[in-house]
Amino acid sequence: MTQEKYFHRQIQLWGAEIQQSLQNKRVAIIGAGGLGSSLALALGTSGIGHIDIVDFDKVSLHNIHRQIAFTIKDEHKYKAKVVASLVQSKNPFVNIKAITSTFEEFSDLEGKYDLIIDATDNLQTRMQIDTFAKKQNTPWIYGSVEAWHGYVCFFENSSFNSFNVSDHKPAGIAAPIVMHIASLQANLALRYLAGQSVVKDKLYYLYFDDNGELVTQKFGLPK
Repeated sequence: MTQEKYFHRQIQLWGAEIQQSLQNKRVAIIGAGGLGSSLALALGTSGIGHIDIVDFDKVSLHNIHRQIAFTIKDEHKYKAKVVASLVQSKNPFVNIKAITSTFEEFSDLEGKYDLIIDATDNLQTRMQIDTFAKKQNTPWIYGSVEAWHGYVCFFENSSFNSFNVSDHKPAGIAAPIVMHIASLQANLALRYLAGQSVVKDKLYYLYFDDNGELVTQKFGLPK
């Protein structure tokens, strides 16, 4: 098996040179749950050469319906390890590493990345990601979901301090919206890493209104 055959459809999209350049990219995905497992599968099979996926949590039964990488047999296993193993089984050309630590422990390692992607479920950790990313001079992509709506933003010059940070826990989440938001994050990430244009520092809010129509709102963030 060759990379040319494996990535044939993407090479048709943008050529062998851009596809090969992705092998030199390093990405950190913070969180291996609903958003993180979908992100890892999307990017891990797109040709990103090195992915670190960070999560200290283990699979719980209530995770499985919306976290695409897990099956019933994975209950009580480390999420990051299960995701890394699955991605590696799908793409032999990726170097994906499971880091079963907290974000604080991970940030102390001060690894260098081309992009950091948030797949967490709390605002405090996102504040820490923003601080770490600014220190590393690395852009990062925020994503969050609740019920039937979600947010996505590619942060470069803006700060997560623009948000009203509180300890909010979602009351419930529909499984498809998780994959939808992760897909948007992955598309932004892949475009950026491939050198394609990406709108930065703009918050996208996607939701279904009372009539079931998908609505997208965009908000520019202060820099």
